[in-house]
Amino acid sequence: MPEPYRAILVFFLAGCAELFGSWLVWQWLRVDRPFPFGLAGAAVLFTYGLIHTLQSESEFGRIQAAYSGMFIVLALAWGAIADGWRPDRWDLAGAGLALAGMALMMFGPRG
Repeated sequence: MPEPYRAILVFFLAGCAELFGSWLVWQWLRVDRPFPFGLAGAAVLFTYGLIHTLQSESEFGRIQAAYSGMFIVLALAWGAIADGWRPDRWDLAGAGLALAGMALMMFGPRG
């Protein structure tokens, strides 16, 4: 798999893990679900941290910063799918800018 596709796949998997883990903790603390929801959320959030180590890029700061662009898009999608919330054009424009920033950080030419 070409590196850009691999990097995006790893970001996607990390984002899904972060959102799902956070959602489980939210369900436990804010929706009064049983404690195992929070425990499962903690385990998924731990897995989220492990997934980032699968990136080829070795600079942690760059990975975290670039990942944030993908996370914004995934968070909007999560809200639309899981909660029925619809992002407006400004949300979508911001997400597009964030993705452009992610692409510059991860795939821009380095000297």
